[in-house]
Amino acid sequence: MNRVGEFEKVSFEQFKKAMEETYGIGEDYIVKPMYEAIRLPRRATGGSAGYDFFAPFDFSLSPGKTIKIPTGIRVQIDEGWWLGCLPRSGLGFKFRLQLNNTMGVIDSDYYYSDNEGHIFAKITNDSNEDKTVSLKAGDAFMQAIFLPYGITQSDDTQGVRNGGMGSTGGVRG
Repeated sequence: MNRVGEFEKVSFEQFKKAMEETYGIGEDYIVKPMYEAIRLPRRATGGSAGYDFFAPFDFSLSPGKTIKIPTGIRVQIDEGWWLGCLPRSGLGFKFRLQLNNTMGVIDSDYYYSDNEGHIFAKITNDSNEDKTVSLKAGDAFMQAIFLPYGITQSDDTQGVRNGGMGSTGGVRG
């Protein structure tokens, strides 16, 4: 088995900034216990491909609603690998819970970005059966899989990342 990465928490300051920007919550007495309770992603079994990410706070999503979740997690990834983020299979099956970008791509150089490589998840309950999904802090909501990649023979890319999501020149929104 290849060992190609390592999960860490972002700094408390980065998590607090993300919570303040996303939800207007910046008080230490609210954010600090949330931060301290963040669990690093882990596999549920020895045969699991995906590392479960755990919700940092309680939330409910009714059909058609979206939420942006600062996970408090970053990851060091060896060159030649990337981390693919997906909804947990059971939540996708039961609630049609989806990541808004379909599959999150965490590049190996994202770790060095201005936001400390803080991984966010933007998820939508796309249920067509009128099902509301409710998760508690500490419940697994997303999974991520380490995947290898290759490049073309003629690739001569020299760019260096200097920002967070969308910083490499793609569509911003």
